[in-house]
Amino acid sequence: MPVEARSRRPALSHRLAPYILLLPAVALVLVAQGYPMLRQLVMSFQEFGLAQQFGQPAEWVWLDNYAAIISDPYFWTVLLKSLAFCLWTAGFTMVIGLGIALLMRAASSFASVVMNVVLIVVWAMPLIAALTVWQWLIDPNFGLVNYLLTGMGLSQFEGFSWLASSYWTFFIVASAVIVWASIPLVTISIFAALTQVDDAQIEAAELDGAGYLKRLQHVIFPTVAPVVSLMAVLQIIWDLRVFTQIHVLQQSGGISTETNLLGTYVYQVGISQGDYGVASALAMIILLVTLIITSKYIHMLWTRGEIQ
Repeated sequence: MPVEARSRRPALSHRLAPYILLLPAVALVLVAQGYPMLRQLVMSFQEFGLAQQFGQPAEWVWLDNYAAIISDPYFWTVLLKSLAFCLWTAGFTMVIGLGIALLMRAASSFASVVMNVVLIVVWAMPLIAALTVWQWLIDPNFGLVNYLLTGMGLSQFEGFSWLASSYWTFFIVASAVIVWASIPLVTISIFAALTQVDDAQIEAAELDGAGYLKRLQHVIFPTVAPVVSLMAVLQIIWDLRVFTQIHVLQQSGGISTETNLLGTYVYQVGISQGDYGVASALAMIILLVTLIITSKYIHMLWTRGEIQ
């Protein structure tokens, strides 16, 4: 065999090795995620209800499900509420998470470790258990929140139902639960990025007379900006598709119709009403909105030169 042929064969195997190693992971993702998504896409073009669950052939309606959704004013109400809610909760989560991360950086090593442990405990707490605690806190008759507010002289909160009074108070509780559960991951991620900030640059800026806000703006934040941007986009995506917190609070006496977000709306249409075709179309619309938000982040990375 010629020497050139023998040299080309190892070079080719080296080039193909990464793709061969990726094949099992790609195949697993395609089976676990690709097929359900393809099935959902197909169902969104069909009239798929309880009869089809028991074997009756599904009738193709093509874009009728999408037309019914787009022409329904309730869908646009839910969509606007979902966008406003996710921006609200994601904004609060990022501000509080960034503030705690900066506090941890300025604290002593012992205090920083203690705060890390507390955040990990909060993050590891099962969601249903956390929601149960929150329901105890806001219980109309025996909840700690109403007890403290009543003790401060606010008699209107005696026996006050946060979940059933109005959708405003419902969303206040829901946003508090979501922000509380989301802060640990955001804080730990930003704190990890803050540990990479060069102390020499901070000291040089301080010697030049830069105050804390100037050092934060020109030295610290540019270093952690990619992590903050990533966490902000991910938080918006997670909060846009939030389901468990809203569903559990609705089942605890909340107003279901006025407090629906996209996640619970899809659940009610698909599971409660049995209209899986329309629910699949709704899920595809949510996916489209999520992809739009994700594409903005990818474009931001591209323009910054972080994707080659």
